[in-house]
Amino acid sequence: MLGFAVLITLAAQAVVDLTVTGGLRPELATFGGWFAGLWAVAHLVVRRFAPYADPLLLPSVALLVGLGLSVIHRLDLAAEQADRTSREDAPVQLVWATLGVLLFVAVLVVVRDHRLLSRYAYTLALVGLVLLAVPAVLPSSLSEVNGAKIWIRLAGFSIQPGEFAKICLIVFFAAYLVDKRDVLALASRRVVGLELPRARDLGPVLAAWVLSILVLVFERDLGSSLLLFGIFVVMLYTATERASWLLIGLVLFAGAALIAYQVFGHVRARVDVWLDPFAYRDGAGYQLVQSLFGLGTGGLFGAGLGGGRPDQVPVAKSDFIAAAIGEELGLFGLVAVIIVYLILVERGLRTSLIVRDAFGKLLAAGLAFAIAWQVFVVLGGVTGLLPLTGLTTPFLAYGGSSLVANFVLVALLVRISDAARRPAAPPAPPKPALGDAPTEVVQT
Repeated sequence: MLGFAVLITLAAQAVVDLTVTGGLRPELATFGGWFAGLWAVAHLVVRRFAPYADPLLLPSVALLVGLGLSVIHRLDLAAEQADRTSREDAPVQLVWATLGVLLFVAVLVVVRDHRLLSRYAYTLALVGLVLLAVPAVLPSSLSEVNGAKIWIRLAGFSIQPGEFAKICLIVFFAAYLVDKRDVLALASRRVVGLELPRARDLGPVLAAWVLSILVLVFERDLGSSLLLFGIFVVMLYTATERASWLLIGLVLFAGAALIAYQVFGHVRARVDVWLDPFAYRDGAGYQLVQSLFGLGTGGLFGAGLGGGRPDQVPVAKSDFIAAAIGEELGLFGLVAVIIVYLILVERGLRTSLIVRDAFGKLLAAGLAFAIAWQVFVVLGGVTGLLPLTGLTTPFLAYGGSSLVANFVLVALLVRISDAARRPAAPPAPPKPALGDAPTEVVQT
């Protein structure tokens, strides 16, 4: 299956070259060898250090990364035709993918037992909070891009620390909820069929809510705020099996959304564009309008790789790469990509169900939901179902921080999957009963 993903990627690259330039570029062979070598290394490491891991996790990621590289390369060619001085981003993305695979390997080699992570839960929580806070305290010249203070930019190098903070906080959430699960599952009273928690037990969800608000206020990052709060609420529901926590989360989210719309101009602008993008088609709504036109142009089967004009959508390589896929591969192609994501998420949730320890169950569920929630929010924004949030499509979109962090996320899923599918050690043979024990006559 991994080889199939590599072949599809090479075929997509070849189709792009033939359609746009009329021939195959000399670098295709180098790219193919590099890309295939990456996944060969990843496969060998998985076979050595996680031999029982789910066999669909790695091929799903390889297919998504390969398709993302192909679409980014296609957009590079379009930019080259319009401006000969434009930078090629596909080779840069391949370098980030290489770094991601190296970190994937490092996680599998170092983390031999996922349960050990629970020992460092509070340390990881502190690391995650620091990673979230650093861009907020830096000057805007070193942290702000497109209005969001979520970057660290130094000497031509930039990183988005919030992507790694997400993983640290998911590990902390899992360990904390395992420890406090029994308390949080207690009910105080029953209202309309829902068992509501005690008032004094609302602290954790309120803390997550406040953290999300702080991210929104100081970093103006709607996407990360929504992502962190959604992950915590779903993990809280998974730990306690109390639907009331989902209701409380929705109420807190609705309240925060109304306040944010009234108080923060950047939130109000995104909601207004979402409600009527064509009223702002010459300004803030231009990106979304172009995305909708591209999706409409693609129809069911698309214009074919290299046959559309996805470069008409601003920042199509990152925020709106799904629009480029929809235009050139059509609705069927976009649905096929969604199915690959569904396979990845389903295998993560299946791992959560079959792993034996409670920490592993919550951690796998949180990691899988992080992917699912991010894809849903991004596709909702691209299609006009939801306001734009600034999140990127995992593994597909251009961006080193997101790609590398998601490789770490999948490495943890692979490690938990290996533990879940590993055969249990055979029980020790029972000791013989006293009456069945051999006797010996001792003569004196």
